[in-house]
Amino acid sequence: MGIEHWSTVPAPIEEVWAWHERPGAFARLQAPWLPGRIVREAESLRDGRAELALPAGQRWIAQHDPEGYRPGEAFVDERVTEGLASLALAPVRWHHEHRFVADGERTRAIDSVDTPIGSRALRPMFTYRHRQLADDLHRHLTAGVGPLRIAMTGASGLIGTALSAFLTTGGHEVVRLVRHEPAEGERRWDPESPDPALLEGVDVLVHLAGASILGRFDEQHRAEVRGSRVEPTRRLAELAAASGVRALVSASAIGYYGLSRGDERLDEDAAPGDGFLAEVVVDWEAATRPAEAGGVRTVQVRTGIVQTPRGGTLQLFRPLWAAGVGGPLAGGEQWQSWIDLDDLLDVYHRAIVDEGMRGPVNAVAPAPVRQREYAGTLGAVLHRPAIIPTPELAPRLLLGEEGTREVALADQRVVPAVLEGLGHRFRRPTLEASLRHQLGRR
Repeated sequence: MGIEHWSTVPAPIEEVWAWHERPGAFARLQAPWLPGRIVREAESLRDGRAELALPAGQRWIAQHDPEGYRPGEAFVDERVTEGLASLALAPVRWHHEHRFVADGERTRAIDSVDTPIGSRALRPMFTYRHRQLADDLHRHLTAGVGPLRIAMTGASGLIGTALSAFLTTGGHEVVRLVRHEPAEGERRWDPESPDPALLEGVDVLVHLAGASILGRFDEQHRAEVRGSRVEPTRRLAELAAASGVRALVSASAIGYYGLSRGDERLDEDAAPGDGFLAEVVVDWEAATRPAEAGGVRTVQVRTGIVQTPRGGTLQLFRPLWAAGVGGPLAGGEQWQSWIDLDDLLDVYHRAIVDEGMRGPVNAVAPAPVRQREYAGTLGAVLHRPAIIPTPELAPRLLLGEEGTREVALADQRVVPAVLEGLGHRFRRPTLEASLRHQLGRR
């Protein structure tokens, strides 16, 4: 038994092959709805070994077979351990041949797998993989920018991990700025007193680090949220100006617009709103000014509610909706301004390479939805009812009174005016398209 899946990728075969050879390819192809954490990627398509950690202490180990390796044409990986026993799919045989056939300036990518796992279970995974490959290559090829050295804080977080993989598969070098003893490809970053040589040889600095806003918003939590953002950002901005990097791309948030703005359409020129998060974001963005004053192109990415089952609200909501007990939160009238994870990566990529982008940018999809519409769409994608109202008490138990108002019940109708003005094209502009892609549902 087996499966063969193919698609035509709008990129030359040399580019498709190079994409697979670079670090990050395994991460970009790993379907987010499947269990597992990448322990290591294969260092070589010829004879490398990749390892995936699965629930219950299981491991999936894929060994590349030198006999199936044909440079520029094909490579093979085989499972060498009973890694899926905990998923009731054992015994699992897995022989996976990846083939590439030139078709003018396009490439036919073919996956052939010999396995007892049925095609119904595998087809969504390969559909996802081929879409990721085509979309990522399209972004990199149309950018028309040579390899850059990009320093990144927060590279081990949800967004940083995905963005690092996206950039390295595109041929860029990512230097991870870490607070522990640095390994290969890392530099030690002290947020209180960064080394003057920290950004030596760096083209662009991407600053993602910051304590999670999820919490009860007590005095300690407030101090962590503010303290991890404002002053560390200011020091990095000063260093960026002194180091002569081309651009500083700093994380920000739509919390800038405050707790509740009703039906007001909020573009980048809208005034800041009220509340703790709005105050923090205003100061956070202001902390990047030393870089701008020093001639560094500066972008603040105001991120909406990121859609991925690997984290954030979708990770929390998915089990409830899958069990048939999900529904509109607190009446469902509040606006939710969301963005697909891969679209967020594209926004960061554009901020890195597009010399015409500067200042605040709303990283949200062009179609915000009310919370009741979000609940209904998620239910439809999962083929589950979404009619049981979720009371305010549920988030209040986790986040407290203020955390619930600031995060769970925030009402912000944010629009991506800057991106639309630049003619930016979203991979998944509608919520249904995003959820189906991220959850592997047709």
